[in-house]
Amino acid sequence: MTDAAKPGRVQRWLSRQGPLMFSSWTIVAAFCTYFCMYAFRRPFTAGMYAETTLGNMDYKTVLIISQVLGYTISKFIGVKVVSEIGPRRRGVAILGLIGAAELALLAFAIVPPPWNFVFLFLNGLPLGMVFGLVLAFLEGRRVTEALTAGLCASFIFSSGVVKSVGRILVLNLHVSEYWMPVLTGLIFVPPLLVSVWMLRQIPPPNPEDIAARSERVPMNREARWAFFRKYAGGLSLLVVVYVALTVIRSIRDDFAVEIWRDLGENGKPEVFAQSELLVMLSVISLNAGAIWIKQNRTAFFAALLIIGAGFGLTVLGAVMQATGQLGPFSFMVISGIALYIPYVAFHTTVFERFIAATREPGNLGFLMYVADSTGYLGYVGVLAVRTFRPERENVLDFFLTTSLLIAAMSLFAIVLAGWYFARRLPQPAVEPAWEGG
Repeated sequence: MTDAAKPGRVQRWLSRQGPLMFSSWTIVAAFCTYFCMYAFRRPFTAGMYAETTLGNMDYKTVLIISQVLGYTISKFIGVKVVSEIGPRRRGVAILGLIGAAELALLAFAIVPPPWNFVFLFLNGLPLGMVFGLVLAFLEGRRVTEALTAGLCASFIFSSGVVKSVGRILVLNLHVSEYWMPVLTGLIFVPPLLVSVWMLRQIPPPNPEDIAARSERVPMNREARWAFFRKYAGGLSLLVVVYVALTVIRSIRDDFAVEIWRDLGENGKPEVFAQSELLVMLSVISLNAGAIWIKQNRTAFFAALLIIGAGFGLTVLGAVMQATGQLGPFSFMVISGIALYIPYVAFHTTVFERFIAATREPGNLGFLMYVADSTGYLGYVGVLAVRTFRPERENVLDFFLTTSLLIAAMSLFAIVLAGWYFARRLPQPAVEPAWEGG
């Protein structure tokens, strides 16, 4: 029995639709699926856990390290699983992974602290593979950037929303910080089921998509590493930049409550969703525009320029905040836009157009999971170093200092990567054009 399944009625109908209807359905399905996943991953960060310690360590940092460590291991597993899994099994796998994560949150609520930190490790362990499984429905299409931008909108906006939901449960409904994560997850189970069903109806890329972006195929171990070795120098530089982005974006995301506090703005719970909505709209509109660049090589280098611009804005925002020229809300929006511009560019354009420009047999999941696994491993290292330092600055100072160092390093790496790929990526002959409609 092959992995291909006979298309159902909804999938056949969707395959006959134009780009607007197809894209709308696909974006809604991907956005909602990953939005709901965040309700099982991020709500615990809405708590402060100030009354609990583990040895002399801050307990919230212990929880974050535990979950990120599980998430990191999941990313390494995903290099194999996501790059090899076929279309028929993706939907069931998504639901199974998220279900296992919710059971871990239930155990986190039941087991008394501080020993319940183990269950956040188990919560992160399955969730790291969900993104790649969703992304596999979207890659290799003429509108992939727009579709993936819609997917990325979910992890920008949903993180703020689930924090707001978590804070409402704790502050308004007086739910324990330990029960808040599992209850937040339960709220999102019904929309998760609907959105995964919608994902499963998405038809595979059509012949025009394959002509424009190359066919995407599962990759065994030999194919994965032969592909990486061929472009190892440039890809390694891109992974370094992605590691840096993962570190600073995750600090902003995981410690948002503390950064707002250090900015002097404890505010209302909805401030998380309000700031991230503005970030999402700005970042997604910019990155989705790459669909209008027809030549894959040109789009790839345009994405590198966008990444460099994002790091430049990171430096500007950090300096303006340090010198008192930005208020709390403006700083959080500007820092979010500056960090998510390059982060989303990797997801929407960099690796997608790299594969399309080289015409190498492969898939987006492999490259994204090489970068993601390394990125989260770097983040675990940064958290561990900060946790075990005898004296720690406040989170805002740590965030500003790290932002400046990472931006400077990453700008240098992007320039080197651009020089490398300018010599290695083939010049296009006549690439298939997409006229839309």
